[in-house]
Amino acid sequence: MKILVVLPLDERQKRRLEQNFRHQEFCYCLPRELSEEMLSDAEVILGNVPPQCLVHARKLRWLQLNNAGTEGYCDGALPEDVILTNATGAYGLAISEHMIGMLFELQKKLNLYSRNQREHLWQREGHVRIIEGSRVLVIGLGDIGTAFARKMKALGCRTTGIKRREGRRPEGVDALYTLDRLEQMLPLADIVALCLPGNQDTYHLMNEERLALLKKDAVLFNVGRGMTLDTEALTRALQEGRIAGACLDVTDPEPLPSEHPLWEMDNVILTPHVSGLFEQPETLEKILDICIENLECYLVKRPLRNVIDRKTGYRI
Repeated sequence: MKILVVLPLDERQKRRLEQNFRHQEFCYCLPRELSEEMLSDAEVILGNVPPQCLVHARKLRWLQLNNAGTEGYCDGALPEDVILTNATGAYGLAISEHMIGMLFELQKKLNLYSRNQREHLWQREGHVRIIEGSRVLVIGLGDIGTAFARKMKALGCRTTGIKRREGRRPEGVDALYTLDRLEQMLPLADIVALCLPGNQDTYHLMNEERLALLKKDAVLFNVGRGMTLDTEALTRALQEGRIAGACLDVTDPEPLPSEHPLWEMDNVILTPHVSGLFEQPETLEKILDICIENLECYLVKRPLRNVIDRKTGYRI
């Protein structure tokens, strides 16, 4: 069986992957190095292959994505008999820590003091805000949202989660509701975190009308997909002082055009979709853990972890 690995593994990680699968054929490349020949006889692919290239993977039986999002892979890119799994569970640590960093930077005005340092300017920037005691609303309680909620709870905040479906309330979440309660929860929140995948159901979930429900001193996060937030509606809300600030690791469009007003706002923290990439080495190790676990299951025909429902784009 040929296993095509489209992950940036070093030699140690390759040995770790192969050590229990010595009778399998492994082929390594990066996405930019892919060829039709590499794809044509791969039964298993570990890592993201551009969806348009999958037409060449005629022997494919299982695709393991290296991210949590599944957009592009559920709309006919794969035959129905091909198993699709994602990397849910690999990103909660990295992205939630990134969010905490952005929050402190904004609420303590560290971005302004960093600018002053570069300009050799010894200047106070006025009042800062405390985080302990804040009411935090997390929209999307997957691995990332749940990890953020736990960290905010540890900081002394009251946490509320919003999920698609009713379910068990995770540790670190004080209250749990479904989307039909979103409008009631938004006006109560000091911090709102969008931790959602991108699909037709989440497109502009946070729109002009819902932004209008936020407190004047509320802070909004988006770390899922840019399309879940109406960028122009957010820009207007910030310009008009209707909300206090925003922390964005994703935008719509992406990359954000260099002339966009969000770049110049002191109450916006922007990062270029890096919170969940491989800058944190532990993230790639966690993805590798999932690949190894699932490869073991695949070979003995046990159910795989993180199997995706092609109709919803979410895990079954």
